[in-house]
Amino acid sequence: MNRCANNEERMLLSRVLDNIQKVQKTNQPVTMGFCSPYELNLIFSVVKQFTEISVVANGGYDEAERRNVIVYPKHMLPEQLDFQITYLLIEGYFDSRTITHRDCLGALVGLGLKRDKIGDIIVSDGFVQIIVDKAISDYIIANLDKIGKVKVKVREISKEELLLAEPKVKVINAVVASMRLDAVCAAGYGTSRSKVVREIKSGRVNVNWQLITDPSMNVKEGDMLSIRGRGRVKIVEVKGYTKRGRISLLLHKYV
Repeated sequence: MNRCANNEERMLLSRVLDNIQKVQKTNQPVTMGFCSPYELNLIFSVVKQFTEISVVANGGYDEAERRNVIVYPKHMLPEQLDFQITYLLIEGYFDSRTITHRDCLGALVGLGLKRDKIGDIIVSDGFVQIIVDKAISDYIIANLDKIGKVKVKVREISKEELLLAEPKVKVINAVVASMRLDAVCAAGYGTSRSKVVREIKSGRVNVNWQLITDPSMNVKEGDMLSIRGRGRVKIVEVKGYTKRGRISLLLHKYV
């Protein structure tokens, strides 16, 4: 694990322990905000060490990636917890090629909003759906009028109105010399290994939502790779070795 990841991990663990102490002191639930899958794993691994404390996460829909986390006394039932989740619809004259996830997140952060108040951002042709903390929903509705150069309007919708499209997946059968991160990334993104190495060292690559800056790190079946602005690649299956001793992979690129 690289230094940056260690620093981020220490800060997160400190937050978790602080919130556990608050729950122990007040006997009331504490909300930690929306977290990535990597952060969720760390939080759950810490909380399970405390027998009187529980933790639950909810992203607003079953397939949600970012989930709002609540740490709470074990005597409470999860049904008693209020995740304060709101669904917003952003409409404008754009398609998913002209407006990206990064554009939407940038516009929201540009309003002064913290990342942990924002859940999943679902970009479609002509509209974007976002899951956010209820406390900031009115502010977004009142102040978000543009994403990039495109004028938009925002309104609240119900969970039942949320439209979830099937992800577009490109199936890639690849052969690599090793399971090094740079080799697998190069195969998945259809680029040269030298270019991927530069991307990794410049802090643009995540493995399972954790920033990695070591190109020689070994990855494995089931890992999710991502390069900022270029989508994700999942290592679906390590199929075995070829006659020449190379590794055959099945990859899914989400576009």
